Amino acid sequence: MNGQHALKALDAWRVAPGATLDLAALDADAHPASGGKRSTDEARLKDLGATLGELQGRLYANQQKAVLLVLQGMDASGKDGVVRRVFSQVSPLGVRAHAFAVPAGSETRHDFLWRVHAQTPPRGEIAIFNRSHYEDVVVASVRNLVPAPQVTRRLQHIRHFEQMLVDEGTVVLKLFLHLSYEEQGERLRDRLATREKQWKLQASDIADRAHWKTFRRAWERAIEATSTDAAPWYVVPANSRFQRDLMVAELMVHHLAALHLEYPPATLPPDTIIP
Repeated sequence: MNGQHALKALDAWRVAPGATLDLAALDADAHPASGGKRSTDEARLKDLGATLGELQGRLYANQQKAVLLVLQGMDASGKDGVVRRVFSQVSPLGVRAHAFAVPAGSETRHDFLWRVHAQTPPRGEIAIFNRSHYEDVVVASVRNLVPAPQVTRRLQHIRHFEQMLVDEGTVVLKLFLHLSYEEQGERLRDRLATREKQWKLQASDIADRAHWKTFRRAWERAIEATSTDAAPWYVVPANSRFQRDLMVAELMVHHLAALHLEYPPATLPPDTIIP
């Protein structure tokens, strides 16, 4: 599948402003960015990685725009894997990932967006949020940490916050990695059985799995309330790790290419002599 055809297929997974989202009706095994042939898809992913590296170089050189990629999803949906594989050909210069844990210390004495704003990318850089400010809405809602009216206010604050970032030159791209209940179970059992992965498995992962449908509905409400033209949400089918990465790479390249950035002109005259 070439780039243009892939982008048309991906549009179906963009959550339109005001649309109702039913994650249960979306196939977590779908391959919207795939051409259907593994060798072709692998070549496409490699090419996308190289293109992403080139586009990131232009972004960094221009220092005019920034990109914020928000990665969310149920436990074991592959947020860490996306960061490792999709950005494997991108220079570490100008790209950083930040994972938001449970608020602690001084973070608890500020508004919920205070710590988030401090991690947004300066112009010229890409920031990847591995979990984000949306945890302070979804998790807080499911675990009854804040009252329902406050959850509603937080969603409104997020819309305004993200619009401000866009107005100031940041591209905001939000991806929900859509994993099935059955696939999550397989991945959690694999973590439990694999020595190198056991550290990732927490008691809260098991507890949250018991509330799968409640979390799913909370995510649907949050995405419905905050997917805008300026800061869209995409649902990324994530049962296949490879196809997940392919779709994320397509989306990143599309949004960076849409900036139409070129390298800045030389600062020295072409006849400069270097002794």
